[in-house]
Amino acid sequence: MEEVSPEFPGGNTALLQWLNQNIRYPRAALDANLEGRVFVRFVVEKDGSISNAEIARSVDPVFNSEALRLVNSMPKWTPGKQNGQPVRCRFVLPITFKIV
Repeated sequence: MEEVSPEFPGGNTALLQWLNQNIRYPRAALDANLEGRVFVRFVVEKDGSISNAEIARSVDPVFNSEALRLVNSMPKWTPGKQNGQPVRCRFVLPITFKIV
């Protein structure tokens, strides 16, 4: 029984680049000098689309809506597979907010 995990187009390196290019640091967090990591739980559907995005772990509510916006605006992923068939897969993605 072969299982293949879902993958962002281009893999983890492409995912990190995409997040860095599309993240909008919340103004309130910048003003308060806040940093942290938010974990977003979501489902990669059989067609690669993203659904059911929710905050799995939050550092500060100011980051939550931006983390959800990012996940919901991602391009379609390569879906996970089981026995060669696409399947729905739950995925947890850490999104790091760091002032540079």
